Amino acid sequence: MPAIRCDALSKTYCVPEREPGLWNAAKSLIHRRTRDVEAVQSVSFEVAPGEVVGFLGPNGAGKTTTLKMLSGLLNPSSGQVRVLDHEPFRRERGFLQQITLVMGNRNQMVWDLPVADSFARNRAIYRLQRTDFNETVAELTELLDLGELMAKPVRNLSLGERMKCEVAVALLHRPQILFLDEPTLGLDVTMQRRIRTFIADYNQRVGATVLLTSHYMADVEALCKRVIVIHQGQLLFDGALVDLVQRFAPHKTIVVDLEREGLDLSGYADSVSVDGSRVTLLVPKSAAAQTTGRLLAELPVVDLTVEEPPIEEVIEQVFSQQHTST
Repeated sequence: MPAIRCDALSKTYCVPEREPGLWNAAKSLIHRRTRDVEAVQSVSFEVAPGEVVGFLGPNGAGKTTTLKMLSGLLNPSSGQVRVLDHEPFRRERGFLQQITLVMGNRNQMVWDLPVADSFARNRAIYRLQRTDFNETVAELTELLDLGELMAKPVRNLSLGERMKCEVAVALLHRPQILFLDEPTLGLDVTMQRRIRTFIADYNQRVGATVLLTSHYMADVEALCKRVIVIHQGQLLFDGALVDLVQRFAPHKTIVVDLEREGLDLSGYADSVSVDGSRVTLLVPKSAAAQTTGRLLAELPVVDLTVEEPPIEEVIEQVFSQQHTST
């Protein structure tokens, strides 16, 4: 049985509209004008137990709306959704005890209280046994290096410190489903890496299922073998990350360091950029091996690397093709 199953899941918002100005504001009190906005349109997918899946899309694509429906914060307008064989919008206790939702731009800890008090509050909410709670806190404190932060009021924490604590407090009840919405938002590179490592470790230790949204492609590349891409509320791609690159990135980049400058490489590729003795060529994937062989045989090559395009460029290509087709 899949841990998460969506079948034609949709969410439509009724949004009020009015022209600017005092007179139009007064008219809207009597004649209210609205329009329907389809935030999510007939999205279907399944996630297996223990799988870590990247959920990608630009701002406004419907990612957060989908996560809110999966976690029970929103009712779907149509379609079906089941998480651990529960209907999320019913918010049954057995369901809530097995999931967590971490949003990088939202606080779940009490702003003016020490971190330890927010932990204790969640222990009471989830009715955790004190021995289990203390064991989990000790484990999370060691993994995330929270020792010096536990006595600090939340308002005195830096963004990186707060996000570490937000992740920890969300996992005190050892959930089996993690909905992570931009968990590394605004963090420096070191802290992003630490959070990624922790998520991977938690997935392996507990066998938890993870659905991750992030604009940092390093998060996706480090954690997710499979990605789901949505745009304007519609599903564009669901498959392996490597397949996404193969499908939407038909070129490879060859970077060549030469013994001397000024050599003409225009005959090797249509797109060539030169920076001193370093030359970068963009070639079709089907021609990458042949072009590499020619370069090594015909030129004084000091070093040569063949690279796949950055995942950011692949995602941009996905969205640009969708925009062109619409």
